[in-house]
Amino acid sequence: MTDAELAAHLAKVAGQILLEVRDSGMFEGKALGSAGDMTANEFLCHALRAQRPEDGLLSEEEKDNEKRLGKERVWIIDPVDGTREYGEQRSDWAVHVGLAIGGVAQIGAVALPGLDGGTVIRTDQISPLPAAADKPRFLVSRSRPAKEAVAVAEAMGGELVAMGSAGAKAMAVVRGEAEIYLHSGGQYEWDSCAPVAVAAAHGLHCSRIDGSPIRYNMADPYLPDLVICRPEYAQRALELVAGLNP
Repeated sequence: MTDAELAAHLAKVAGQILLEVRDSGMFEGKALGSAGDMTANEFLCHALRAQRPEDGLLSEEEKDNEKRLGKERVWIIDPVDGTREYGEQRSDWAVHVGLAIGGVAQIGAVALPGLDGGTVIRTDQISPLPAAADKPRFLVSRSRPAKEAVAVAEAMGGELVAMGSAGAKAMAVVRGEAEIYLHSGGQYEWDSCAPVAVAAAHGLHCSRIDGSPIRYNMADPYLPDLVICRPEYAQRALELVAGLNP
């Protein structure tokens, strides 16, 4: 099984497990989110250690092991990206299984189990980007839209679309449901590794909001900002962000 096939398989199965936990009726709200996180994380970590024992591993739900810093290949996972949305039984949450090689997000899969059919978008199965909307749609947090995204959307004559998890937002750009995902204000490597790998494989621009490359497997996994967008919007969006932070 290739790395991409493994990532897709694990993301899909983890998503199915999460739906079973949710549908069991044993948990609600925050308790459901916690139970889902724990169950999916146990499955993913066990499977990756069994299938790729020589690789490093970084998970949101496990204590960090600094041995990963000496590894060329590191799996970076988020068992439930959008725990609140999962707990609220919404559809805009995701499972991230990404592989960084040499600090670059290269391989991965993002499962969207809340969508019909349990969609999995992956780096080894590429679909053409759908046509863009006439006005760029900017994906933002449901509760705390990034000020940069709001300002850039206004300058570009775009509109804001509120959505849950980072993975759901990134995949919405891949799926043609929006054109730009510009985030600032705090994330970690597990929030973006798999989405960035998948988005880049589909031809989208992926960078920090200052235009610099996104690097993974850092000693501090805090990775506060990014932009994932259709390539025709990248230069203008980055120029506008730079103007906000001279």
